[in-house]
Amino acid sequence: MKKIHLLILQAFIRPFLVCFCIVMFVLLMLFLFKYIDDLIGKGFEWYVLLELIAYQCAVQLSMALPLSMLLSSIMTFGNLGESYELVAIKAAGYSLRKAMTPLIFLVTLFAAGSFLFSDYILPVVNLKMGSLLWDVRNKKADFLIKPGIFNNTIPGYSIRARTKSDDGTILKDLMIYDHNTGNTANNVLLAKEGFMQNSADNNYMILRLKDGVRYQESRTQNAKRYDPRQQFTRFRFKETEQKFDMGAFQMKRTDESLFKSHHSMLNLKQLRLYTDSNQIQLDSVSRMVFQETKNYINYLSPYHHDAKVKPVEVPNFTNFLTDYLPTDKRRNVISNALSQIQQLNNVFEMKEAEYKLYSEKDIRYNIEFHRKFTLAVSCLLLFAIGAPLGAIIRKGGLGLPVVVAIIFFLIYHIISTVSEKASRDGSLEPFMGMWMAIIVLTPLAAFLTYKATTDSSLFDLDQYKLKIEAAWKWFTAKFTKKSSTQ
Repeated sequence: MKKIHLLILQAFIRPFLVCFCIVMFVLLMLFLFKYIDDLIGKGFEWYVLLELIAYQCAVQLSMALPLSMLLSSIMTFGNLGESYELVAIKAAGYSLRKAMTPLIFLVTLFAAGSFLFSDYILPVVNLKMGSLLWDVRNKKADFLIKPGIFNNTIPGYSIRARTKSDDGTILKDLMIYDHNTGNTANNVLLAKEGFMQNSADNNYMILRLKDGVRYQESRTQNAKRYDPRQQFTRFRFKETEQKFDMGAFQMKRTDESLFKSHHSMLNLKQLRLYTDSNQIQLDSVSRMVFQETKNYINYLSPYHHDAKVKPVEVPNFTNFLTDYLPTDKRRNVISNALSQIQQLNNVFEMKEAEYKLYSEKDIRYNIEFHRKFTLAVSCLLLFAIGAPLGAIIRKGGLGLPVVVAIIFFLIYHIISTVSEKASRDGSLEPFMGMWMAIIVLTPLAAFLTYKATTDSSLFDLDQYKLKIEAAWKWFTAKFTKKSSTQ
């Protein structure tokens, strides 16, 4: 490898790693802010949160890698241009294309790796991530008593404490409603003090109560609602224990096989298989609707295939009722026609929901199929935009390159998001929806590459200022000449 190639590779790797770490950190913070309510106050172990963050890092790779590629390429060639190293490289007889050859090869390896990652690893990560996030969001928050407020998080109980100690283990003036008997007020427990602790296996919460009374009201099975003969029990105690099942607060892992059929958790081979199976179901529904409609029309027209019955030619269909039907039969004919149309409409409505379900699945499978390729191509595209931009701007650091990179990435992200949403709604074909941003920005990449190889000063404000001044002088000279001749 030549020294020029090694110089460019070293100048690219460092900014790329820094940009990738920064972008990944920002995306992780956005993820944590989004699900902060589902993570705080539920008592998760540290390894559960670490596992969730690790899966999210892999999921966010599809957005972090293209943005890092764009930003690092702008910074690399901006630094080289600012320090006049690009000028020295060109003076040594190397064009920009030759100098970028090993870097293009490296970016191609990144793109190929991202394709393999999105096909083999990302579906498994999405499965693990989706299952874990589902369990995390459905886990109940830890049991927490707030003074003066009833807590209903334990199934079947409502607990209120007037005050509690600083560590939360000693509760004062307790009131406990037991709803397991079906009535909200027939089983009440009052205590002056309670000491709260967990069992050895953390499956139960034990509440040691002191100086209290339990009020319990019971009826026989066949007793009336307001029967005065119902039994009322009052039990006073100096000390007792109340055990609460905390199984609802334990995190339960869902079987991952329930999520395997989701479109984001399939590789290319599985997507083809699911697409073919779904297409068979879609064709089956279409044939069923057609057959039912055909049978119904044949039932309504029993003489349709009879060769002896000749159809009547109606020259003017608008006057059909008045010209061909007797007055006393018109109402029956209209009523029968409306009833038959309603029955046909009911057939279509019954099959519409099923057809729409399979149609939406087909769209999602096609979108996910193309997504496997767009990640790799987007890395190449954004590098093809960022490298010539850096060579043209000739500014390094985290100032202007960051602003320009964010602008172009937002353009790419907005186009891809809007077109993908349109393809989900059925307004665009999945192919066009997923490749729209790449199709739109590819001519821009070619234009910037051409300008960079021809040493164009595309962002030189002084050049535009001189052209505007020259155009203004030409316009004023022509205007004054025209006015003088008049």
